[in-house]
Amino acid sequence: MSRPKPATFDKKKIVAENRKARFEYTIDTVYEAGIALTGTEVKSLRFGEGSIAESYAEVRDGMVWLVNANVPEFSHGNRFNHEAKRPRKLLLHEREINKLHGAVAREGMTLVPLSVYFNGRGRAKVELALAKGRKDHDKRAAIKEREWKREAGRIMRDRG
Repeated sequence: MSRPKPATFDKKKIVAENRKARFEYTIDTVYEAGIALTGTEVKSLRFGEGSIAESYAEVRDGMVWLVNANVPEFSHGNRFNHEAKRPRKLLLHEREINKLHGAVAREGMTLVPLSVYFNGRGRAKVELALAKGRKDHDKRAAIKEREWKREAGRIMRDRG
């Protein structure tokens, strides 16, 4: 029997964040996935190096892969060092993988990594979002709404 996941995951140390994703996409569901890494990749991430700005995830052969994520080579690594932009396997339950595959295939949604972090137990995790791409007019509306909220806050602060 599995326990329900918390609304916000227990993030201890955020390594990489995709800040543009929340603007470029309308986020539907967020999943927490483990990530299969080699030793030098973990060391590189612990030093705070890594980028997921232009990365995405895809479902291939019943597995989810993180593509185009950049984890630079470990500075003290030897001949066993890793390749910086290799596809990395994401660890999810089969039920979740099937749900993601169905959403991507049928509804034209995208799998976008939002952040890479280490949880409370020291495990590397990826926050993966099932999202739909925003059109330009949606982005403009989002900017307008954000600026209005900021302005309303200013007005309330000045009057109160």
